Amino acid sequence: MGTFGFSTDKLKKLESYLQENYINTNRYVGTLTGIYRNGQLGFISPLGLMDRESRKPVERDTIFRIYSMTKPITSVALMSLYEKGLFQLDDPVSEYIPSFKDLKIYEEGILGSYKTNYPDREMTIIDLLSHQSGLTYGFMERTNVDAAYRELGIEKESQENLEEFVDVLSTIPLEFSPGTAWNYSVSTDVCGYLIEVISGKPLDSFLEEEIFQPLGMLDTGFYVPSIKTQRLSSNYEYREGKEPILIDDAHSGSYINPPTLLSGGGGLVSTLDDYMAFCKMILGRGSLEGHRILSRKTLDLMSSNHLTNGEDLRSCAYGRWSETSYTGVGFGLGFSVLLDPAASQVSGSKGELAWGGAASTAFWIDPLEDMAVVFLTQLIPSSTYNVRRELRSLVYSALSD
Repeated sequence: MGTFGFSTDKLKKLESYLQENYINTNRYVGTLTGIYRNGQLGFISPLGLMDRESRKPVERDTIFRIYSMTKPITSVALMSLYEKGLFQLDDPVSEYIPSFKDLKIYEEGILGSYKTNYPDREMTIIDLLSHQSGLTYGFMERTNVDAAYRELGIEKESQENLEEFVDVLSTIPLEFSPGTAWNYSVSTDVCGYLIEVISGKPLDSFLEEEIFQPLGMLDTGFYVPSIKTQRLSSNYEYREGKEPILIDDAHSGSYINPPTLLSGGGGLVSTLDDYMAFCKMILGRGSLEGHRILSRKTLDLMSSNHLTNGEDLRSCAYGRWSETSYTGVGFGLGFSVLLDPAASQVSGSKGELAWGGAASTAFWIDPLEDMAVVFLTQLIPSSTYNVRRELRSLVYSALSD
């Protein structure tokens, strides 16, 4: 185990920066930042409040809605089934979800009167893992396809369960032919359903048995039991020129009861220590404290750029929504992959894995520096402030070895 390798003074400046620019200005109600390096969780910084209304401070064990930071966990879980030979990455999704056999590509029209065409090929499992499936999100608000997502309640938990979710999804045409472009989407929710179909277990049970228990992620799940609700942060939404408004509190909000639709794309809550355990497993090439989740070769595969012709998101993206920057950044199987720090114009290392969540949470894993950073807060949308790029500058500038 090496030294932590950070300047104490510069880490204090990082903390002061967040306090002065985000907490004191009421941009964020509260934040929690953790840095792990060389075997040490050497920096933990809780700032502000987890619940503004009751004045409860953020604590190390505060529980946060991590939204799309669920995606890497679901992707790892699906790949654990790949390791058992239960599917191949180029398998058509329709082998497991028959209704996907008839998916068409949108040409024109609106819900109920589409003109469509046949895709160049069927959607495969790797298309889902790499967000090259042709699926989308309703919040994109760009096309008549995402308008149909909104009208049919896709990703709004209008469906009773994952089976009903994929059935409704299969009635909507794709934005593009699978494998031809990158578009952020509900693909990972479909991966969650594939886990259920292939394993024969509910998604929550599978994640608990195969990921959470082995890694000691005791506070991660799809809801918060009543015994833990006092640790759940409230969630807020940005309002221009005003303080963030409360949209989901700990005691009457949407995470106090088990959901019927288990969202592998955005449904989990977690803590700093729990998510850091997941990051440490990735840094450990698939293993943490003797518990192996994936082989190192499977992680190598997941950590490679899978975009067409090895290009970056800027070259391949169909839409314009991502939890990371586009230039110099590729996409693997569940994570973004930093291809060229110079092109991305942000501090980092080639091969770094990252993603974030809708409530402005973020993480990145830098294997070259043996480092992981987890940033937790609760403000929707994640695009409100540039804190993720700022954090990278502040963290990397604090390295002292």
